Amino acid sequence: MVTLLNMVIGGLLLGGLYALIAMGLTLQYGVARVLNISHGEFIMLGGMTTWTLYTVFGINPLVCLAICGPIAFVLGFGIHRVLFRRLQASAPSQGAFESSSMLASFGLLFIIQNLASIAWGTEIRAYTYLAIPVHLAGAVFQANRLVALGCAVAIGVAFYIFVARTRMGKAIRAAAQDPATAGLMGVNINSVLALCFGLGAAMAGAAGVLISMIYPVHVVMGMPYTVIAMIVVALGGLGSIPGSFIGGFVLGLVGSIVAYMDPGLSLVAYYGIFILLLLVRPTGIMGR
Repeated sequence: MVTLLNMVIGGLLLGGLYALIAMGLTLQYGVARVLNISHGEFIMLGGMTTWTLYTVFGINPLVCLAICGPIAFVLGFGIHRVLFRRLQASAPSQGAFESSSMLASFGLLFIIQNLASIAWGTEIRAYTYLAIPVHLAGAVFQANRLVALGCAVAIGVAFYIFVARTRMGKAIRAAAQDPATAGLMGVNINSVLALCFGLGAAMAGAAGVLISMIYPVHVVMGMPYTVIAMIVVALGGLGSIPGSFIGGFVLGLVGSIVAYMDPGLSLVAYYGIFILLLLVRPTGIMGR
């Protein structure tokens, strides 16, 4: 029972982070139609910035959520306005825009990664925060993991309420379903798409803060998280915020169980689920 509890709670901890990361990519690809290969670099920026703020200035990592999230939002919003909006305006079709935007995001990945290498170097960085053992029914976890899970769930739920209950959330859902018709109904599509890209970057930055509380961070950490986010988005259903939330926890539980048997097989299991999903249910858990 202790082993099972370790696997389940460990999976939930991973799943909370995966869900937060995937919800950001869902906005960027499911709504803004940008397959942002550089999504993980915003996670890296959040983690490295938190390391700097905590080790140099003594700022609490939880306070860093209120710093890194808005900064990542402004950065993402500006990138969409300057780069992806212009690509969309010049693309002859939606398919051409998606292809060109994916290639542009590849370039963005290397630009951010190299600038981060100049700023922080290539060394692995880590700090200790709330490394206090917490006992749950015989299983032992560090308090920082539980805090990270709670923050990830709180941010995810708050964002879902924002999308489901607010006027701007309604505009986002309309833009995801049919941007042309939403534009005819008075929705400023360009602003909504830039907002979605910025919100996706903000959630990635917040995830980077939470990841830095638990794991070491470095400037080339982004790509594995981007791949995991893509798998979770496909698992939950393209454009579905609740689907990404559920898919993140499902993938986290699977990863925790597989890692208990053989840590080296976690990514193999993720890709296996991805391929099986494409064959059996391409629309994902909550996709249509």
